[in-house]
Amino acid sequence: MLTHAISKSISIVTILLVIQAFYTTTKAQNCGCSPDLCCSQFGFCGNTSDYCGVGCQQGPCFAPPHANDVSVAEIVTQYFFSGIIGQAEFSCAGNGFYSRGAFLEALESYSRFGRIGSVDDSRREIASFFAHVTHETGHFCYIEEIDGPSKDYCNENATQYPCNPTKGYFGRGPIQLSWNFNYGPAGTSIGFDGLNAPETVANDPVISFKTALWYWTNRVQPALPQGFGATIRAINGALECDGANRATVEARVRYYTDYCRQLGVDPGNNLTC
Repeated sequence: MLTHAISKSISIVTILLVIQAFYTTTKAQNCGCSPDLCCSQFGFCGNTSDYCGVGCQQGPCFAPPHANDVSVAEIVTQYFFSGIIGQAEFSCAGNGFYSRGAFLEALESYSRFGRIGSVDDSRREIASFFAHVTHETGHFCYIEEIDGPSKDYCNENATQYPCNPTKGYFGRGPIQLSWNFNYGPAGTSIGFDGLNAPETVANDPVISFKTALWYWTNRVQPALPQGFGATIRAINGALECDGANRATVEARVRYYTDYCRQLGVDPGNNLTC
């Protein structure tokens, strides 16, 4: 159903391969770097943006952009949220699972979401997030990926996050978190056992939204200044961008421009990928 999972594999595996290429000049440690080096989100040491930028855990990490005073809750009103989930069939599992309240509770752990740049930037980020969530879940209909249990989402090269052979790492939640190399660090960051209890994402609505916000702030948010098209590439680039699947790109853009209209903000440039 949801094709973004494979592209996540491609993008994350690419990152891992790049890091491995630097292995001879860096130390693969869990934040055991020398004081002048940053520990990246993957536990490697270095001093470039790959190490000191998004996800930097320790050391001279680059300072994040200043957060503005926007209230995300005032933008994501119940009317706005209901306008999305209200389009799902009543029988959808998501109707008894996803809620604005769960989103706002999860948001308490991600204070920078929707609060970087100008007020218009904030509105565009919120529109972008919900556009992708709408597409990934079918208007909050799906909690789990259709036929997900039949698919193998274990990347054995991600040795830092070894798979539990009795568990499945298929898409779950608003962004359809997939693969062991996402469940592992997401669980560590959020506070659940992502590798041994990935089903938590489909059982706890607050944790489910937290995984979406975790993935967004770590993988997608840095692409926002390049336009909505860059966020498509960050989520599902290889399978949708560069002409790979114009229909899904167009669908995401339609949701985004509609939500920008609802939130009273210009969608900006570079909408496709």
